[in-house]
Amino acid sequence: MATLHHTVTPAPVQPPSRRRPRQRVRRATLVAGALTAALLSGSIAQAAPSARTAEAQSAHDAAAARVAAIAARVSEAEQTLQRMTIEAEAASGEALAAQAALAAAQEEATATATQLAEARTAVAETEDEVSAIGREAYMGADDTFGDVAILLDADSPTEVLQQAATLEHLGLERTKVLEEMEAVEAMEARADRAARTAVAERNELARAAEEAATTADAQLAAAQGTYDAVAAEKAALDAELREAEIRLLTLQGADDAEAAWSAQQATAAAVNTLSSAGGAVAPTSGRVTSCYGSRWGTLHAGIDIAAPIGTPVYTPEDGIVLQAGPASGFGLAVAVEHGDGSITLYGHVNQMFVSAGEVVSAGHQIAEVGNRGQSTGPHLHFEVHTGGLYANRGNPVPWLSARGISLGGGC
Repeated sequence: MATLHHTVTPAPVQPPSRRRPRQRVRRATLVAGALTAALLSGSIAQAAPSARTAEAQSAHDAAAARVAAIAARVSEAEQTLQRMTIEAEAASGEALAAQAALAAAQEEATATATQLAEARTAVAETEDEVSAIGREAYMGADDTFGDVAILLDADSPTEVLQQAATLEHLGLERTKVLEEMEAVEAMEARADRAARTAVAERNELARAAEEAATTADAQLAAAQGTYDAVAAEKAALDAELREAEIRLLTLQGADDAEAAWSAQQATAAAVNTLSSAGGAVAPTSGRVTSCYGSRWGTLHAGIDIAAPIGTPVYTPEDGIVLQAGPASGFGLAVAVEHGDGSITLYGHVNQMFVSAGEVVSAGHQIAEVGNRGQSTGPHLHFEVHTGGLYANRGNPVPWLSARGISLGGGC
């Protein structure tokens, strides 16, 4: 029996399989990609607000640059306007002072003319009396009337001498009175001529002052037009800047950006604000924008307090209203005389609540802030006069300070 031999052919050796490693690589790649995506998404999420903040900052800076660029033009126009305003107010003050002097001169001339008329009447009456004496003496020549008849009626030589002496004395006295009256008449005539001359001079000064005020008004109007145009342009840019600032505050995390912006503005506006203590009352509430003093060769004879139209105006102390009505340059003005003789003036008011001769007490509302007359915006122009109305227009700051009224660091 044959033996069968089977040849067994070994199976070919297969190389190790690479399928599992490729899956692991893919999985690792996917994980790494996911991690990278997660990291990138976090970075983008963080970068987005930062980018918006940078964009807002850039917009803010651009708006601020535009505002700064026009601010120089506004400042120049404002300086010109302020100079024109001060010159116009000074010219108006001089015109008002000249008008007051003219009125005083006219009053003096009227009084002098009355005195002259009275003196002339007295002289005429005395002349009539002297003429009557002469007529009596002449008519007495026929022993009927007059002094001769008086002498003939005497009962004795002694009485004749007494009567003669009396007549002589009366004649001398009347002559003396006549001479005195003539001297008075001459004096009054000289005073009358002087008064008329003074009126003519004051009238010429008032006319010249009024012309100067009119010229100043025209220059102020031109300056006001220039300023208004530039200020309108700046106002538009200010609005743009405000929006940029509020957006930036929002992105910087402000809970209420608009309120935060308003608070910043209020803090800035609080500088140079009036306050009072003691019994005196500040003339109004607002911000001091212009002080007393000489600028551009012209005296700004008061202080300006910016406030919205309608803001109450008070008298700081008790007093009597001297004037309440139209006033050249100020539109409407109120003047109050106080117990120490000083006079406070309130110009550019919108409405008045007092009249001349009225007695007022400290804190009495006499007017409200306005924008009348030669005004560059709603404000109160406040003056102090110590030598009569429109005379000795001094610095109001010491007057206010002495009464416990502070300007908050202004002036």
